[in-house]
Amino acid sequence: MPFAINFLKCFSFLHTFFSFLVHVLTMKWALLSVWDKTAIIDLAVALTEYKYTIMSSGGTGKALTQAGIKYTEVSNYTGFPEMMDGRVKTLHPKVHGGLLGRRQIDDAVMAKYGINRIDLLVVNLYPFESMAMQAMGIDKLIEYIDIGGPAMIRAAAKNFKDVTVVVDPADYPRLIGTLRSGAISAEERFALAKKAFARTAAYDAAISNYFYRIDAQFPATFTTQYTHGRTLRYGENPHQQAAVYGATGIAGTEPLQGRQMSYNNYLDVNAAVALLREFEECAAVIVKHNNPCGVAVSDTLSDAYSTARQVDPVSAYGSVVALNREVTGTVAEKLCSTFVEVVIAPVFSQDALSVMRKKENMRVLEIHKPSHSDDIRTIDGGVLVQRTPAYQEHWKVITDRDPTAEEMRALQLAWKVCKHTRSNTIIFADQHRTLGIGAGQMSRVDAAKIAIMKACAPLKGSAVASDAFLPFPDTLETAAGAGATALVQPGGSIRDDEVIAAANRLNMVMIFTGVRHFRH
Repeated sequence: MPFAINFLKCFSFLHTFFSFLVHVLTMKWALLSVWDKTAIIDLAVALTEYKYTIMSSGGTGKALTQAGIKYTEVSNYTGFPEMMDGRVKTLHPKVHGGLLGRRQIDDAVMAKYGINRIDLLVVNLYPFESMAMQAMGIDKLIEYIDIGGPAMIRAAAKNFKDVTVVVDPADYPRLIGTLRSGAISAEERFALAKKAFARTAAYDAAISNYFYRIDAQFPATFTTQYTHGRTLRYGENPHQQAAVYGATGIAGTEPLQGRQMSYNNYLDVNAAVALLREFEECAAVIVKHNNPCGVAVSDTLSDAYSTARQVDPVSAYGSVVALNREVTGTVAEKLCSTFVEVVIAPVFSQDALSVMRKKENMRVLEIHKPSHSDDIRTIDGGVLVQRTPAYQEHWKVITDRDPTAEEMRALQLAWKVCKHTRSNTIIFADQHRTLGIGAGQMSRVDAAKIAIMKACAPLKGSAVASDAFLPFPDTLETAAGAGATALVQPGGSIRDDEVIAAANRLNMVMIFTGVRHFRH
Protein backbone atom coordinates (compact mmCIF):
# COMPACT_ATOMS: atom_id res chain seq x y z
CA MET A 1 0.00 0.00 0.00
CA PRO A 2 2.74 2.59 0.85
CA PHE A 3 4.44 1.67 -2.42
CA ALA A 4 1.26 2.40 -4.35
CA ILE A 5 0.83 5.75 -2.57
CA ASN A 6 4.42 6.74 -3.31
CA PHE A 7 4.00 5.64 -6.90
CA LEU A 8 0.88 7.75 -7.27
CA LYS A 9 2.64 10.75 -5.73
CA CYS A 10 5.57 10.28 -8.06
CA PHE A 11 3.27 9.88 -11.03
CA SER A 12 1.33 13.02 -10.03
CA PHE A 13 4.57 15.04 -9.72
CA LEU A 14 5.84 13.84 -13.09
CA HIS A 15 2.49 14.56 -14.70
CA THR A 16 2.49 18.10 -13.25
CA PHE A 17 6.12 18.62 -14.23
CA PHE A 18 5.67 17.49 -17.81
CA SER A 19 2.37 19.34 -18.15
CA PHE A 20 4.12 22.51 -17.07
CA LEU A 21 7.02 21.77 -19.37
CA VAL A 22 4.69 21.32 -22.35
CA HIS A 23 2.84 24.48 -21.36
CA VAL A 24 6.07 26.46 -21.12
CA LEU A 25 7.47 25.07 -24.35
CA THR A 26 4.37 25.80 -26.41
CA MET A 27 3.48 29.29 -25.16
CA LYS A 28 5.07 32.37 -26.69
CA TRP A 29 5.77 35.19 -24.24
CA ALA A 30 6.53 38.81 -25.04
CA LEU A 31 7.73 41.21 -22.36
CA LEU A 32 6.95 44.88 -23.12
CA SER A 33 8.52 47.62 -20.98
CA VAL A 34 8.95 50.97 -22.73
CA TRP A 35 9.36 54.62 -21.76
CA ASP A 36 8.56 55.83 -25.27
CA LYS A 37 5.04 54.52 -25.93
CA THR A 38 5.14 55.35 -29.66
CA ALA A 39 3.24 52.62 -31.59
CA ILE A 40 3.46 50.17 -28.66
CA ILE A 41 -0.30 49.54 -28.78
CA ASP A 42 -0.13 48.68 -32.50
CA LEU A 43 2.64 46.21 -31.74
CA ALA A 44 0.78 44.72 -28.78
CA VAL A 45 -2.33 44.21 -30.91
CA ALA A 46 -0.26 42.39 -33.52
CA LEU A 47 1.44 40.23 -30.88
CA THR A 48 -1.92 39.22 -29.46
CA GLU A 49 -3.13 38.38 -32.96
CA TYR A 50 -0.15 36.08 -33.42
CA LYS A 51 -0.79 34.25 -30.13
CA TYR A 52 1.83 35.89 -27.93
CA THR A 53 1.06 36.18 -24.23
CA ILE A 54 2.11 39.65 -23.10
CA MET A 55 3.87 40.48 -19.85
CA SER A 56 4.28 44.08 -18.74
CA SER A 57 4.34 46.50 -15.83
CA GLY A 58 4.24 50.16 -14.81
CA GLY A 59 3.38 52.79 -17.38
CA THR A 60 3.43 50.32 -20.26
CA GLY A 61 0.91 48.16 -18.42
CA LYS A 62 -1.36 51.16 -17.88
CA ALA A 63 -1.23 51.96 -21.59
CA LEU A 64 -2.14 48.37 -22.44
CA THR A 65 -5.03 48.43 -19.96
CA GLN A 66 -6.38 51.67 -21.44
CA ALA A 67 -6.26 50.05 -24.89
CA GLY A 68 -8.13 46.98 -23.61
CA ILE A 69 -5.20 44.61 -24.16
CA LYS A 70 -4.82 41.77 -21.67
CA TYR A 71 -1.41 41.15 -20.13
CA THR A 72 0.25 39.49 -17.17
CA GLU A 73 1.65 41.88 -14.59
CA VAL A 74 5.36 41.26 -13.97
CA SER A 75 4.89 41.39 -10.21
CA ASN A 76 2.21 38.69 -10.40
CA TYR A 77 4.55 36.51 -12.46
CA THR A 78 7.58 36.96 -10.19
CA GLY A 79 5.67 37.01 -6.90
CA PHE A 80 7.45 40.23 -5.91
CA PRO A 81 5.89 43.69 -6.07
CA GLU A 82 7.49 46.73 -7.62
CA MET A 83 9.47 48.43 -4.90
CA MET A 84 11.71 51.40 -4.05
CA ASP A 85 9.58 53.80 -6.12
CA GLY A 86 9.86 51.60 -9.19
CA ARG A 87 13.65 51.17 -9.00
CA VAL A 88 13.15 47.40 -8.74
CA LYS A 89 10.64 45.85 -11.11
CA THR A 90 12.18 43.34 -13.47
CA LEU A 91 15.40 42.46 -11.62
CA HIS A 92 14.30 38.91 -10.81
CA PRO A 93 15.48 35.39 -11.78
CA LYS A 94 12.11 34.56 -13.31
CA VAL A 95 12.53 37.47 -15.72
CA HIS A 96 16.22 37.07 -16.49
CA GLY A 97 15.98 33.29 -16.49
CA GLY A 98 13.22 33.59 -19.08
CA LEU A 99 15.48 35.76 -21.22
CA LEU A 100 18.74 33.86 -20.71
CA GLY A 101 17.42 30.29 -20.64
CA ARG A 102 18.89 28.19 -23.45
CA ARG A 103 16.36 26.06 -25.28
CA GLN A 104 16.87 22.29 -24.81
CA ILE A 105 19.72 22.99 -22.37
CA ASP A 106 18.00 24.85 -19.53
CA ASP A 107 14.42 23.61 -20.03
CA ALA A 108 14.43 21.37 -16.94
CA VAL A 109 15.79 24.13 -14.70
CA MET A 110 13.21 26.56 -16.04
CA ALA A 111 10.42 24.08 -15.43
CA LYS A 112 11.66 23.33 -11.89
CA TYR A 113 11.53 27.00 -10.90
CA GLY A 114 8.46 27.98 -12.88
CA ILE A 115 10.35 30.18 -15.33
CA ASN A 116 8.53 30.96 -18.56
CA ARG A 117 10.44 31.28 -21.79
CA ILE A 118 10.41 34.91 -22.89
CA ASP A 119 10.66 34.82 -26.68
CA LEU A 120 10.40 38.54 -27.40
CA LEU A 121 11.61 41.55 -25.42
CA VAL A 122 10.54 45.07 -26.35
CA VAL A 123 12.29 47.71 -24.25
CA ASN A 124 13.32 51.33 -24.62
CA LEU A 125 15.08 53.19 -21.86
CA TYR A 126 14.51 56.09 -19.50
CA PRO A 127 15.47 59.23 -21.47
CA PHE A 128 18.71 60.06 -19.65
CA GLU A 129 20.26 61.78 -22.70
CA SER A 130 17.43 64.29 -23.16
CA MET A 131 16.97 64.85 -19.43
CA ALA A 132 20.67 65.55 -19.01
CA MET A 133 20.25 68.55 -21.33
CA GLN A 134 17.73 70.12 -18.96
CA ALA A 135 18.60 72.17 -15.91
CA MET A 136 18.02 69.71 -13.08
CA GLY A 137 20.04 68.59 -10.09
CA ILE A 138 21.93 65.33 -10.17
CA ASP A 139 19.72 63.86 -7.42
CA LYS A 140 16.74 64.17 -9.76
CA LEU A 141 18.64 63.24 -12.91
CA ILE A 142 19.92 59.92 -11.57
CA GLU A 143 16.33 58.70 -11.39
CA TYR A 144 16.45 58.71 -15.20
CA ILE A 145 19.28 56.18 -15.19
CA ASP A 146 17.62 52.96 -16.27
CA ILE A 147 18.88 49.79 -14.56
CA GLY A 148 16.39 47.06 -15.30
CA GLY A 149 16.01 48.04 -18.96
CA PRO A 150 19.69 47.69 -19.94
CA ALA A 151 19.97 44.51 -17.90
CA MET A 152 17.06 42.90 -19.77
CA ILE A 153 18.29 44.17 -23.14
CA ARG A 154 21.74 42.70 -22.58
CA ALA A 155 20.28 39.39 -21.39
CA ALA A 156 18.00 39.06 -24.42
CA ALA A 157 20.71 40.15 -26.85
CA LYS A 158 23.15 37.64 -25.38
CA ASN A 159 20.56 34.91 -25.99
CA PHE A 160 19.75 36.13 -29.53
CA LYS A 161 19.73 32.57 -30.85
CA ASP A 162 16.42 32.08 -29.04
CA VAL A 163 15.18 35.55 -28.07
CA THR A 164 14.24 38.57 -30.18
CA VAL A 165 15.05 41.97 -28.66
CA VAL A 166 13.67 45.26 -30.01
CA VAL A 167 14.88 48.62 -28.63
CA ASP A 168 13.67 51.07 -31.29
CA PRO A 169 10.01 51.85 -32.12
CA ALA A 170 11.14 52.33 -35.73
CA ASP A 171 11.61 48.55 -35.88
CA TYR A 172 8.02 47.72 -34.88
CA PRO A 173 6.62 47.73 -38.45
CA ARG A 174 9.45 45.46 -39.56
CA LEU A 175 8.70 43.10 -36.65
CA ILE A 176 4.97 43.04 -37.41
CA GLY A 177 5.71 42.29 -41.06
CA THR A 178 7.99 39.44 -40.03
CA LEU A 179 5.30 37.99 -37.77
CA ARG A 180 2.84 38.06 -40.66
CA SER A 181 5.24 36.20 -42.94
CA GLY A 182 6.18 33.57 -40.36
CA ALA A 183 8.89 32.98 -37.79
CA ILE A 184 11.58 35.50 -36.94
CA SER A 185 14.78 34.32 -38.60
CA ALA A 186 18.12 33.86 -36.84
CA GLU A 187 19.60 36.57 -39.06
CA GLU A 188 16.93 39.06 -37.99
CA ARG A 189 17.41 38.23 -34.31
CA PHE A 190 21.17 38.72 -34.64
CA ALA A 191 20.71 42.07 -36.42
CA LEU A 192 18.37 43.28 -33.66
CA ALA A 193 20.80 42.04 -30.99
CA LYS A 194 23.63 44.09 -32.50
CA LYS A 195 21.40 47.16 -32.44
CA ALA A 196 20.49 46.40 -28.83
CA PHE A 197 24.10 46.22 -27.65
CA ALA A 198 24.86 49.44 -29.53
CA ARG A 199 21.98 51.13 -27.70
CA THR A 200 23.13 50.08 -24.23
CA ALA A 201 26.70 51.11 -25.12
CA ALA A 202 25.51 54.58 -26.17
CA TYR A 203 23.37 54.87 -23.05
CA ASP A 204 26.23 54.03 -20.72
CA ALA A 205 28.51 56.40 -22.68
CA ALA A 206 26.07 59.28 -22.18
CA ILE A 207 25.94 58.65 -18.43
CA SER A 208 29.72 58.29 -18.16
CA ASN A 209 30.42 61.47 -20.13
CA TYR A 210 27.87 63.45 -18.12
CA PHE A 211 29.29 62.35 -14.77
CA TYR A 212 32.85 63.13 -15.84
CA ARG A 213 31.84 66.61 -17.04
CA ILE A 214 30.47 67.57 -13.63
CA ASP A 215 33.93 68.52 -12.42
CA ALA A 216 36.06 68.51 -15.59
CA GLN A 217 35.92 70.26 -18.97
CA PHE A 218 36.93 67.03 -20.68
CA PRO A 219 36.41 63.54 -19.23
CA ALA A 220 39.33 61.32 -18.22
CA THR A 221 37.66 58.63 -20.34
CA PHE A 222 36.08 59.92 -23.53
CA THR A 223 33.34 57.75 -24.97
CA THR A 224 31.38 58.43 -28.12
CA GLN A 225 29.24 56.58 -30.61
CA TYR A 226 28.02 57.29 -34.13
CA THR A 227 25.16 55.54 -35.89
CA HIS A 228 23.96 55.08 -39.46
CA GLY A 229 27.25 53.66 -40.72
CA ARG A 230 27.62 53.32 -44.50
CA THR A 231 30.56 51.85 -46.36
CA LEU A 232 32.09 54.13 -48.98
CA ARG A 233 33.63 53.02 -52.27
CA TYR A 234 37.08 53.78 -50.91
CA GLY A 235 38.95 56.29 -48.77
CA GLU A 236 41.11 59.24 -49.78
CA ASN A 237 42.71 56.91 -52.35
CA PRO A 238 41.44 53.75 -54.07
CA HIS A 239 43.68 51.43 -52.02
CA GLN A 240 42.14 52.68 -48.75
CA GLN A 241 38.88 51.50 -47.18
CA ALA A 242 36.39 53.93 -45.63
CA ALA A 243 32.95 54.41 -44.12
CA VAL A 244 30.88 57.36 -42.93
CA TYR A 245 28.92 57.40 -39.67
CA GLY A 246 26.22 59.80 -38.53
CA ALA A 247 22.53 60.45 -39.02
CA THR A 248 22.51 64.25 -38.81
CA GLY A 249 24.34 67.22 -40.31
CA ILE A 250 26.69 66.65 -43.24
CA ALA A 251 27.39 63.05 -42.18
CA GLY A 252 23.71 62.14 -42.48
CA THR A 253 23.20 63.82 -45.85
CA GLU A 254 22.49 61.57 -48.82
CA PRO A 255 22.40 62.74 -52.48
CA LEU A 256 19.09 63.58 -54.14
CA GLN A 257 20.77 62.37 -57.30
CA GLY A 258 24.16 61.29 -58.56
CA ARG A 259 26.82 58.83 -57.55
CA GLN A 260 27.44 57.63 -54.02
CA MET A 261 29.35 60.19 -51.96
CA SER A 262 33.04 59.52 -51.55
CA TYR A 263 35.31 60.03 -48.55
CA ASN A 264 36.81 63.15 -50.13
CA ASN A 265 33.36 64.43 -51.13
CA TYR A 266 32.27 64.41 -47.48
CA LEU A 267 35.41 66.25 -46.40
CA ASP A 268 35.01 68.91 -49.08
CA VAL A 269 31.28 69.37 -48.49
CA ASN A 270 31.91 69.75 -44.77
CA ALA A 271 34.53 72.45 -45.44
CA ALA A 272 32.35 74.24 -48.00
CA VAL A 273 29.24 74.36 -45.83
CA ALA A 274 31.20 75.49 -42.76
CA LEU A 275 32.48 78.49 -44.74
CA LEU A 276 29.10 79.13 -46.38
CA ARG A 277 27.49 79.47 -42.95
CA GLU A 278 29.66 82.52 -42.32
CA PHE A 279 27.52 84.48 -44.80
CA GLU A 280 24.03 85.83 -44.32
CA GLU A 281 24.04 87.55 -47.72
CA CYS A 282 23.64 85.60 -50.95
CA ALA A 283 26.92 83.67 -51.34
CA ALA A 284 28.66 80.95 -53.33
CA VAL A 285 31.59 78.89 -52.05
CA ILE A 286 33.69 76.63 -54.26
CA VAL A 287 36.00 74.13 -52.55
CA LYS A 288 38.73 71.90 -53.96
CA HIS A 289 40.85 69.55 -51.86
CA ASN A 290 39.41 70.93 -48.62
CA ASN A 291 40.34 74.55 -49.42
CA PRO A 292 38.20 77.33 -50.93
CA CYS A 293 39.25 78.22 -54.44
CA GLY A 294 36.55 80.84 -55.04
CA VAL A 295 34.10 82.73 -52.82
CA ALA A 296 31.74 85.52 -53.81
CA VAL A 297 28.70 87.43 -52.58
CA SER A 298 26.10 89.17 -54.72
CA ASP A 299 22.47 90.19 -54.95
CA THR A 300 21.67 87.07 -56.98
CA LEU A 301 22.84 83.48 -56.63
CA SER A 302 23.52 83.24 -60.33
CA ASP A 303 25.93 86.16 -60.21
CA ALA A 304 27.53 84.96 -56.96
CA TYR A 305 28.28 81.55 -58.46
CA SER A 306 29.59 82.96 -61.74
CA THR A 307 31.85 85.39 -59.86
CA ALA A 308 33.15 82.71 -57.48
CA ARG A 309 33.95 80.42 -60.37
CA GLN A 310 35.86 83.12 -62.22
CA VAL A 311 38.22 83.50 -59.25
CA ASP A 312 39.98 80.27 -60.21
CA PRO A 313 38.19 78.43 -63.04
CA VAL A 314 40.95 75.85 -63.42
CA SER A 315 40.77 74.75 -59.77
CA ALA A 316 36.95 74.93 -59.84
CA TYR A 317 36.89 72.05 -62.33
CA GLY A 318 35.72 68.96 -60.42
CA SER A 319 34.96 70.96 -57.29
CA VAL A 320 32.31 71.06 -54.56
CA VAL A 321 29.92 74.03 -54.81
CA ALA A 322 27.96 75.28 -51.80
CA LEU A 323 25.17 77.85 -52.25
CA ASN A 324 22.98 79.48 -49.59
CA ARG A 325 19.87 80.30 -51.62
CA GLU A 326 17.40 78.26 -53.68
CA VAL A 327 18.99 76.87 -56.82
CA THR A 328 16.87 77.79 -59.85
CA GLY A 329 16.94 76.40 -63.36
CA THR A 330 19.20 79.29 -64.46
CA VAL A 331 21.80 78.50 -61.78
CA ALA A 332 21.51 74.80 -62.56
CA GLU A 333 22.33 75.48 -66.21
CA LYS A 334 25.51 77.25 -65.14
CA LEU A 335 26.45 74.42 -62.80
CA CYS A 336 25.95 71.89 -65.57
CA SER A 337 28.02 73.85 -68.07
CA THR A 338 31.18 72.41 -66.54
CA PHE A 339 32.31 69.50 -64.36
CA VAL A 340 31.12 69.82 -60.75
CA GLU A 341 31.48 66.88 -58.36
CA VAL A 342 28.92 67.98 -55.74
CA VAL A 343 26.37 70.78 -55.37
CA ILE A 344 24.83 71.50 -51.98
CA ALA A 345 22.19 74.14 -51.22
CA PRO A 346 19.18 74.64 -48.92
CA VAL A 347 16.66 73.88 -51.66
CA PHE A 348 16.44 73.15 -55.39
CA SER A 349 13.55 74.12 -57.64
CA GLN A 350 11.94 71.42 -59.75
CA ASP A 351 13.33 73.14 -62.86
CA ALA A 352 16.82 72.94 -61.35
CA LEU A 353 16.47 69.24 -60.54
CA SER A 354 15.24 68.54 -64.07
CA VAL A 355 18.26 70.34 -65.54
CA MET A 356 20.75 68.61 -63.25
CA ARG A 357 19.45 65.14 -64.07
CA LYS A 358 21.30 65.57 -67.36
CA LYS A 359 24.49 65.31 -65.28
CA GLU A 360 23.60 61.94 -63.83
CA ASN A 361 26.91 61.57 -61.93
CA MET A 362 26.74 64.99 -60.27
CA ARG A 363 25.84 64.62 -56.61
CA VAL A 364 23.08 66.98 -55.47
CA LEU A 365 22.59 67.48 -51.72
CA GLU A 366 20.40 69.62 -49.50
CA ILE A 367 21.91 71.49 -46.55
CA HIS A 368 20.43 70.29 -43.28
CA LYS A 369 20.44 71.81 -39.82
CA PRO A 370 23.99 71.90 -38.40
CA SER A 371 24.93 69.30 -35.80
CA HIS A 372 27.15 70.91 -33.18
CA SER A 373 29.68 68.56 -31.62
CA ASP A 374 33.29 68.30 -30.58
CA ASP A 375 35.94 68.01 -33.27
CA ILE A 376 37.60 64.59 -33.06
CA ARG A 377 40.74 63.64 -34.97
CA THR A 378 42.64 60.40 -34.73
CA ILE A 379 46.35 60.24 -34.04
CA ASP A 380 48.57 57.24 -33.44
CA GLY A 381 47.31 55.65 -30.24
CA GLY A 382 44.31 57.88 -29.62
CA VAL A 383 42.34 60.94 -30.57
CA LEU A 384 42.47 64.70 -30.19
CA VAL A 385 39.23 66.34 -29.05
CA GLN A 386 38.58 70.03 -29.64
CA ARG A 387 35.65 72.20 -28.62
CA THR A 388 34.96 75.70 -29.91
CA PRO A 389 32.96 77.68 -27.34
CA ALA A 390 31.20 80.90 -28.21
CA TYR A 391 33.78 83.61 -28.64
CA GLN A 392 33.89 87.25 -29.65
CA GLU A 393 36.50 88.94 -31.77
CA HIS A 394 37.52 92.50 -30.95
CA TRP A 395 38.44 94.25 -34.16
CA LYS A 396 40.75 97.12 -33.42
CA VAL A 397 42.34 99.52 -35.90
CA ILE A 398 45.96 99.85 -34.77
CA THR A 399 47.31 102.04 -37.61
CA ASP A 400 47.13 105.77 -38.26
CA ARG A 401 44.51 105.39 -40.98
CA ASP A 402 40.97 104.00 -40.57
CA PRO A 403 39.51 101.73 -43.27
CA THR A 404 37.02 103.01 -45.81
CA ALA A 405 33.61 101.32 -45.94
CA GLU A 406 34.72 99.37 -49.03
CA GLU A 407 37.95 98.27 -47.34
CA MET A 408 36.06 97.12 -44.24
CA ARG A 409 33.66 94.96 -46.29
CA ALA A 410 36.63 93.48 -48.15
CA LEU A 411 38.46 92.77 -44.88
CA GLN A 412 35.40 91.03 -43.44
CA LEU A 413 35.01 88.83 -46.50
CA ALA A 414 38.72 87.94 -46.56
CA TRP A 415 38.68 87.12 -42.84
CA LYS A 416 35.68 84.78 -43.17
CA VAL A 417 37.43 82.85 -45.92
CA CYS A 418 40.73 82.88 -44.04
CA LYS A 419 39.14 81.09 -41.06
CA HIS A 420 38.26 78.10 -43.26
CA THR A 421 41.46 77.75 -45.28
CA ARG A 422 44.43 75.55 -44.41
CA SER A 423 47.29 77.24 -42.56
CA ASN A 424 49.44 79.08 -43.28
CA THR A 425 47.05 81.10 -45.39
CA ILE A 426 46.85 84.55 -46.95
CA ILE A 427 43.62 85.72 -48.62
CA PHE A 428 43.25 88.71 -50.97
CA ALA A 429 39.69 89.97 -51.52
CA ASP A 430 37.58 92.90 -52.55
CA GLN A 431 34.14 93.57 -51.10
CA HIS A 432 32.46 91.03 -53.44
CA ARG A 433 34.83 88.11 -53.89
CA THR A 434 38.15 86.50 -53.12
CA LEU A 435 40.86 87.62 -55.53
CA GLY A 436 43.74 85.35 -54.59
CA ILE A 437 44.13 82.44 -52.15
CA GLY A 438 47.43 81.14 -50.79
CA ALA A 439 46.78 78.06 -48.64
CA GLY A 440 48.63 75.44 -46.65
CA GLN A 441 52.15 76.85 -46.85
CA MET A 442 54.98 76.44 -44.36
CA SER A 443 55.92 80.10 -44.92
CA ARG A 444 53.41 82.92 -44.63
CA VAL A 445 55.35 84.97 -47.18
CA ASP A 446 55.14 82.07 -49.64
CA ALA A 447 51.39 81.90 -49.02
CA ALA A 448 51.18 85.60 -49.95
CA LYS A 449 53.25 85.06 -53.09
CA ILE A 450 51.04 82.16 -54.19
CA ALA A 451 47.89 84.23 -53.60
CA ILE A 452 49.36 87.03 -55.73
CA MET A 453 50.40 84.58 -58.45
CA LYS A 454 46.89 83.07 -58.58
CA ALA A 455 45.03 86.40 -58.42
CA CYS A 456 42.09 86.60 -60.80
CA ALA A 457 42.26 90.40 -61.14
CA PRO A 458 44.55 93.34 -60.32
CA LEU A 459 45.05 93.59 -56.54
CA LYS A 460 45.13 97.38 -56.36
CA GLY A 461 42.92 98.48 -53.47
CA SER A 462 42.41 94.91 -52.21
CA ALA A 463 42.26 93.72 -48.61
CA VAL A 464 44.32 90.91 -47.10
CA ALA A 465 43.68 88.45 -44.25
CA SER A 466 46.23 86.34 -42.39
CA ASP A 467 45.07 83.46 -40.19
CA ALA A 468 47.83 84.10 -37.61
CA PHE A 469 49.94 87.06 -36.54
CA LEU A 470 52.70 88.41 -38.78
CA PRO A 471 56.03 87.79 -37.04
CA PHE A 472 57.84 90.13 -39.43
CA PRO A 473 56.80 92.97 -41.77
CA ASP A 474 57.74 90.95 -44.89
CA THR A 475 54.27 89.52 -45.59
CA LEU A 476 52.65 92.93 -45.22
CA GLU A 477 55.25 94.48 -47.48
CA THR A 478 54.68 91.75 -50.10
CA ALA A 479 50.92 92.39 -49.98
CA ALA A 480 51.38 96.14 -50.24
CA GLY A 481 53.71 95.70 -53.18
CA ALA A 482 50.91 93.83 -54.97
CA GLY A 483 48.49 96.72 -54.39
CA ALA A 484 46.71 95.81 -51.13
CA THR A 485 45.68 98.74 -48.94
CA ALA A 486 44.28 96.99 -45.86
CA LEU A 487 45.19 93.94 -43.78
CA VAL A 488 43.50 92.01 -40.96
CA GLN A 489 45.34 89.64 -38.62
CA PRO A 490 45.07 88.39 -35.02
CA GLY A 491 48.03 90.37 -33.70
CA GLY A 492 50.06 89.25 -30.72
CA SER A 493 53.59 88.99 -32.12
CA ILE A 494 56.54 90.28 -30.10
CA ARG A 495 57.32 92.34 -33.24
CA ASP A 496 53.85 93.88 -33.62
CA ASP A 497 55.38 97.35 -33.33
CA GLU A 498 57.60 96.71 -36.35
CA VAL A 499 54.67 95.48 -38.42
CA ILE A 500 52.50 98.43 -37.36
CA ALA A 501 55.29 100.86 -38.27
CA ALA A 502 55.61 99.23 -41.70
CA ALA A 503 51.84 99.53 -42.27
CA ASN A 504 51.89 103.22 -41.38
CA ARG A 505 54.90 103.80 -43.60
CA LEU A 506 53.04 102.16 -46.51
CA ASN A 507 49.74 103.97 -45.65
CA MET A 508 48.02 100.63 -45.08
CA VAL A 509 45.13 100.04 -42.72
CA MET A 510 45.76 97.21 -40.26
CA ILE A 511 43.23 95.64 -37.90
CA PHE A 512 43.89 93.22 -35.04
CA THR A 513 41.11 90.74 -34.19
CA GLY A 514 42.65 89.09 -31.15
CA VAL A 515 41.66 85.60 -32.39
CA ARG A 516 43.86 83.21 -34.32
CA HIS A 517 42.39 80.77 -36.86
CA PHE A 518 44.91 78.03 -37.55
CA ARG A 519 43.43 75.14 -39.52
CA HIS A 520 45.76 72.18 -39.69
